Amino acid sequence: MAKIKGKLGNDFCPQSLFLYGTKKDDGSPNFGLFCWFSYATIEVNKEPRMGVMACIGEEKLTKDLIRKNGIFSANLVTEKLLPLADYYGCTSGRDTADKMKYSPTVEQGQVLDVPTIAESPVSFELRVVKEIHAAEGSDIFICEICNVMIEEKLKDKGLSFIERLKIAAPVITAGETTYTSIDGRELGRWGQPMKTLES
Repeated sequence: MAKIKGKLGNDFCPQSLFLYGTKKDDGSPNFGLFCWFSYATIEVNKEPRMGVMACIGEEKLTKDLIRKNGIFSANLVTEKLLPLADYYGCTSGRDTADKMKYSPTVEQGQVLDVPTIAESPVSFELRVVKEIHAAEGSDIFICEICNVMIEEKLKDKGLSFIERLKIAAPVITAGETTYTSIDGRELGRWGQPMKTLES
């Protein structure tokens, strides 16, 4: 296969979408949409364990609250959650007082004082152990995974991993501001799915 020089970008590096859950000072939930999320081996009390790296670009309310509280949840976005996730991704918490007028079913974390999303099949409860400043407005949070809540069907080893992945129906995003299903169906461009919330 011939290759030609391309522009610098992440068009063909798909990332799963997550809604990060934090609490405001009054205890109400706040959710933001993010995708630069991956796993890393970290050290906690001198013991290696699985952790995550969450990179957040730009300054925003979710980043403010993660820095302030040191904890947050990461909830996998499914096709059913996409309109809400798209809305949270396109709406500034700093500039929109009623951003949470559209809300998922919020559940309290089992281990940490974080809001999680009942409709999400996988929710992580995360504690920040280190913040790395990567560039202007871009910061990486290295986190300990304190708890994982997973839909029971996804633990059924009687089903193949592919079958369980289809049940989870995670949404990915890559280049060209497009949402895509795990099996390659286009689910809309950024800013489109949220329009169904108003109908």
